[in-house]
Amino acid sequence: MNSIIENSDQIHDIAVLDSIPINADRMTTASHAVAETQAAADITAASGIDQAIESFVGPIAQAFSNVVFFELSIGGVGIPLIVVWLMAAAVFLTVYLRFQPIRGLKYSIGIIRGRFTRKTDPGQVSSFQALATELSGTVGLGNIAGVAVAITVGGPGAALWIIIFGFFAMTVKMAEATLGVKYRKIQADGTVSGGPMYYLRDGLAEIGRPKLGKFLAVFYAIATVIGVIGAGNLFQANQAAAILVKATGGDSSFLADKLWLIGAVVAALTALVILGGIKKIGQWTSKLTPMMAILYFLSILVILVMNIGEIPHAFALMFTGAFTPDGLTGGVIGVAIVGIQRALFSNAAGIGSAAMAHAASKTTKPATEGFVAMWEPLIDSVIICTLTSLAIITTGLYGSGSEDGIGLTSEAFAAVAGWFPILLTICVVLFAFSTILAYGYYGQQALGYLTGNSKKADKAYQIFWILAVIVGASMSLESVIAFSDAIFFLMAFPNLLGLYFLSRILRLEILRLRKRIDVGVMREITPAELQVGMGDHEPTAEQIKAAEAGRRRKRDKLREVRDSLKAKKLERAKRGD
Repeated sequence: MNSIIENSDQIHDIAVLDSIPINADRMTTASHAVAETQAAADITAASGIDQAIESFVGPIAQAFSNVVFFELSIGGVGIPLIVVWLMAAAVFLTVYLRFQPIRGLKYSIGIIRGRFTRKTDPGQVSSFQALATELSGTVGLGNIAGVAVAITVGGPGAALWIIIFGFFAMTVKMAEATLGVKYRKIQADGTVSGGPMYYLRDGLAEIGRPKLGKFLAVFYAIATVIGVIGAGNLFQANQAAAILVKATGGDSSFLADKLWLIGAVVAALTALVILGGIKKIGQWTSKLTPMMAILYFLSILVILVMNIGEIPHAFALMFTGAFTPDGLTGGVIGVAIVGIQRALFSNAAGIGSAAMAHAASKTTKPATEGFVAMWEPLIDSVIICTLTSLAIITTGLYGSGSEDGIGLTSEAFAAVAGWFPILLTICVVLFAFSTILAYGYYGQQALGYLTGNSKKADKAYQIFWILAVIVGASMSLESVIAFSDAIFFLMAFPNLLGLYFLSRILRLEILRLRKRIDVGVMREITPAELQVGMGDHEPTAEQIKAAEAGRRRKRDKLREVRDSLKAKKLERAKRGD
């Protein structure tokens, strides 16, 4: 996940700029003095605001963070209970659903390409767009900076544990997406409301636990509305601004004293997209996500080609370091925990965001989205994290002892050429922007649940979200971000509890779809122009008319069958008399 570098103490591993002087090269002596005085006043005022907020929120945030990230000490290694909670669910669901990341991945290709769903199916986006939206919220700083920190703390072996638990996280995403579609609500205007709030409320009511379901749903929704503000907005805007300033000259950059301007530009771009709803977000993320992934992949590929002779040795270090670590407190357990934390905190499996992204997909079969969602941790924690790990290990930077994650990854890029880190900056900014888009939608979904999908509340939240981008870029409110990040991970508690309770329903949905595909009952949609596809998925007027006629025929046929059964039942009753 982009937003977390593991805990509140490391929230600013990635460079955060507080007070930066104005560029003197652009001014005369007199104007420089005036501007310098004004800049000092602005910085003092901003610092005063920061300090006032920090002094009030800081103790609260720290106390709350200590509760959420409470640690057990095992073998001298602190293990946060929230990680155990996430880890246990990932292993349980993988085993209970019969290892779908291995056995079921082949089914997903055709589904992602939209060949098994109709344009006239309920929903607002294609499966590919839902996949891109969720990936845009998880692929980012966690994969770039978080992996680097994991390797410097736990050695190359931590990278293997990231990969291993990326595999288990695939099933958690599968579960969230499947239930997200099964219990979603389709509004009269065709818009979709979905997410853990709905399967917690309606799913638990279905199995006889309505009161618990309502409580967990409200708890989750409140945590989401608050948590995404820091994790998906303030932190992302702050880091995008800081990295842009650093890349353009640091203290001497034209942007050095204009962080608000960066925030305003990002906010304007955010407004253009987010005010258009999930369809607009899906359109943007379906283009941004492949573009930034390809750019990052090609950049890493250049680093690996230049160090191709070190790749076998890098893999050897990863495997030996995972099981025979040297120098880390806790030995194997210590390395495993470092890697597992990074994997789970990177891909956000268990947080429930996949349920909100995939609930909007066009489909009538909930499990189809489960097979699509499996790809998210595979791309995030297995492929991208492996590439980052190899770049750092093959360049020999893993032993530097630095825990500045983005700085370490930047050094690996700089090993190619002095200008090469610019590509990393572009990737990071794109990652941050796409996360702001995705998490804005998640916040809207949660608020919609709490307000009965009030249009006024939704619009007010969108405006607040856009303005928060400017605040996040301009100020370093560490305690505010730490508090909302702690709340963000609190979302995992009700969500995973719901997955445990609904595991039997989940298993039935997943295995039934697999059986239907295996026996040939579920086939590709024909004609091909009716398939949702990966981009244009809006049905024509003729297709809508034909679909409505088909639904009427099915209803009429069902009514005939029911009437026939009812008549036979009455006839048997008469004969019995």
